[in-house]
Amino acid sequence: MDKILIIDDNPAVGQALGLLLKLSGLQSDAALTPQAGLTRLEAGDISLVIQDMNFSSDTTSGEEGKALFFAIREQHPDLPIILLTAWTELESAVSLVKAGAADYLGKPWDDAKLIATVQNLLELAELSQQQQAQALAQAQRRRALADKFDLAGLVYQSDTMQRLVEMAAQVARADVPVLITGPNGAGKEKIAEIIQRNSQVAAGPFIRVNAGALPLELMEAELFGAEPGAYTGLNKTRIGRFEAADGGTLFLDEIGNLSLSGQMKLLRVLQTGEFERLGSTQTRKVRVRLISATNSDLPSAIQGGSFREDLYYRLNVIELSLPPLKERAEDILPLARHFLAGRPLSLDAVRTLEAHDWPGNVRELENCLKRAALLAPGERIEAVDLNLPPPRQSRPRAAFEPGEQQLRDVLSEASSISEAARTLGLSRQALYRRLEKYGIVLNEL
Repeated sequence: MDKILIIDDNPAVGQALGLLLKLSGLQSDAALTPQAGLTRLEAGDISLVIQDMNFSSDTTSGEEGKALFFAIREQHPDLPIILLTAWTELESAVSLVKAGAADYLGKPWDDAKLIATVQNLLELAELSQQQQAQALAQAQRRRALADKFDLAGLVYQSDTMQRLVEMAAQVARADVPVLITGPNGAGKEKIAEIIQRNSQVAAGPFIRVNAGALPLELMEAELFGAEPGAYTGLNKTRIGRFEAADGGTLFLDEIGNLSLSGQMKLLRVLQTGEFERLGSTQTRKVRVRLISATNSDLPSAIQGGSFREDLYYRLNVIELSLPPLKERAEDILPLARHFLAGRPLSLDAVRTLEAHDWPGNVRELENCLKRAALLAPGERIEAVDLNLPPPRQSRPRAAFEPGEQQLRDVLSEASSISEAARTLGLSRQALYRRLEKYGIVLNEL
């Protein structure tokens, strides 16, 4: 069960809070001095701290509370801390909230609000622990997979990519065609490389062909080869990619662009391993593991008559669907740090990267960061260095802009900064900005 530690030099405060928490089904311990509180925390069974801001008589500066807060934070960086403060120490409490305190409550406190705050923070802490445990489990799965298979230097963090890479590694040793689908720039070639490196023919050649970059009239010659005179300008034998890949793997990218004639020959190779060079009647036989990829909607191409249905089912024995980068946002920062090779990113740059849609996917991210690394004037990459457009959907603005007097009125009646922010319909950060705008100092209210 969650246990709350109350650190206050007034025994009556500890008793009153302890009884209030007990009536709400919560356990608590009390400490009268900062050192006693720090010693009690060493036991490791505390889920939340409620601490006073002053511990010496006739002291109202809040400096003792600050020292205690930072001492707790140094040893327990994720422990929620609620500050109990009189208005005379409010400015110190606000500074600690900005430094990571969970919230502060004014004395005398409102029982219902204090219990609600405690329960909310305990729920958030439990959720955070679950997320940390999940992240740790995912990291262990990534390490286990990397220890067992050659992942070709792939950088990822998302659970979506973990499942995809696990499947790619699992099917790598099976002698069946694999079709990788997904948008341009998402990393289809990297997945193909993982399959090749872990296949039974990993020691054989790995030949890559981008069918989308080949003219239709040369595509068949590129894949199957050609004899001299097969087309204008060819005066010597041309070895095709299938022959070059014999005993290994052929990665055929953008297969949706293959001509119908080329599709028919490809189907025959998949069925029999046999083909003829252009301009030749001699049948040749190869053994090739085929991995194909496309950003096209092949079922729609079949409906439109531009892609053979029988070839599609031959290619699609195993399909690996690679999602766009915007659908696996957890991968953005690990990829960014990889591309920057340790060069730091500012917080605004991180937010800008996470807010961008990345229509060009991983390739766009890599190009963006290479450009920023070259042009940034300082060591740290700032948001302006990324040269990215603003997000398409801007954050909704507050329903109204409170004036100075309204701010003062609400703050004077609220028992905490969180309550004031909720009353005004603002985040705490937005409320702090408005206080700075009007020059309002909280301990003067």
